[in-house]
Amino acid sequence: MADVSDELPEPDSAGLLDTGDGNHVYWETVGNPDGIPVLLVHGGPGSGWHARARRAFDPTRHRMILFDQRNCGRSRPHASDPAADMSRNTTQLLIRDMEQLREHLGVEKWMLRGGSWGSTLSLAYAQAHPDRVSALLLVAVTTTRRYELNWLYRGGGVFYPEAWERFRDFAGGTARFASPRDTEPPIEELLAVYAGMMEGADPAVRARAAAQWLAWEDALISGESNGTPGAYSDRPDDAKIAFVRICSHYFSHGGFLSDGILLRDAHKLAGIPGILIHGRGDVSGPAITAWELARAWPDAELIIVDDSGHTGSDTMTKVMRDAKERLSAMIG
Repeated sequence: MADVSDELPEPDSAGLLDTGDGNHVYWETVGNPDGIPVLLVHGGPGSGWHARARRAFDPTRHRMILFDQRNCGRSRPHASDPAADMSRNTTQLLIRDMEQLREHLGVEKWMLRGGSWGSTLSLAYAQAHPDRVSALLLVAVTTTRRYELNWLYRGGGVFYPEAWERFRDFAGGTARFASPRDTEPPIEELLAVYAGMMEGADPAVRARAAAQWLAWEDALISGESNGTPGAYSDRPDDAKIAFVRICSHYFSHGGFLSDGILLRDAHKLAGIPGILIHGRGDVSGPAITAWELARAWPDAELIIVDDSGHTGSDTMTKVMRDAKERLSAMIG
């Protein structure tokens, strides 16, 4: 029998939130019903949550709220189903879902904990509803600017040129996307080719496109100490299809955000305490974004972890633990 400390806490409640437009968003609550409310905002977009996320905060002290963003995880319809309508999946609709979930659960204010894409979505929600956010804990900070997308899907190729070439060539971008050092044409053009393949009717094409996309994501974390080989590719088939379909949909549209808006509107976060944690060796997203956000948001503290990349490290785990304690003490 597993040690009690190793057992995952069970949800206190769970359900499917009817968004009113044909989508049903899975949610669950874990921990102390009277504890500090914390909304866990997953990355991807399109990753969904694993049950082990229920250990993210102390369940005796916090009320953790997990939700799978539209069309992934346990939300329905699932993006692996070609009939799922991606036009009903945008950043603005995800923000609306979060606010609808807050009202459904009777939460007045909550802390948001987001990583990678989850930090973009957390920032977008907090800027739209600052009076509903008690604190922000953001890891592997992104704002999904065009600069960041260009780096993630092209610039990072300066480290892994052979992997980037395969990613580029599969989408037929050989002629226009000559080098990972370029900034033109817009990277959204290449990503739109993948999005088109993921929307196509041929399941074999969708599977091959997903495999190429995930191989590129795997390459970017392959040199990290915590970078498990094939981590992105090692998912169930339906989860792989959903992840790539949603990612390519979002990133070919610039995250459905005006370029740089989350940095320009950082002043809307005034009065909200935040801690930003970023790995110095994060090839997927260099630390410049976290640094620029901290300069634009006076209430934020930036911690750069020198021995960490996108996938974390033992040091980052300790930094995260301390950050949770300090933010909880501020708002609890």
